[in-house]
Amino acid sequence: MGNSEQYQIKEIYKEHRSNSDLFITSEQLARAIAEAADDKKAANIVLLKVSDVSYLADYFVIATGFSKTQIRAISEAIEEQILEQFQQNPIRVEGKTEGNWILLDYGDVIAHIFLPEDREYYNLEAFWGHAERIHF
Repeated sequence: MGNSEQYQIKEIYKEHRSNSDLFITSEQLARAIAEAADDKKAANIVLLKVSDVSYLADYFVIATGFSKTQIRAISEAIEEQILEQFQQNPIRVEGKTEGNWILLDYGDVIAHIFLPEDREYYNLEAFWGHAERIHF
């Protein structure tokens, strides 16, 4: 994919953002997502800075929940907290019906909430192993 295509994709995401989040960085958003997940007792929360290795986003936030109910609660807490703090809804949400892996796409930051066996199977940390790991 060429630089112009990568730029176009990022611009599409930016069009979906509200004016209020012009004052936050993608790292601040990633940390707020991680904090919301932590509030609902998510385990093994990892922030990956993928901006240097991917055009998809600047950060991935990866967390584990131990039941489908907890995964949904984590997801809802993230949505509520980000809406309250930054007046921003996810661009897209995937997996809420199944509940094994919920993805919340905020454009510059993508949150992945897994059951332990699904997190181990997909192993995003290894797949994106060349991304910078941010301490949370």
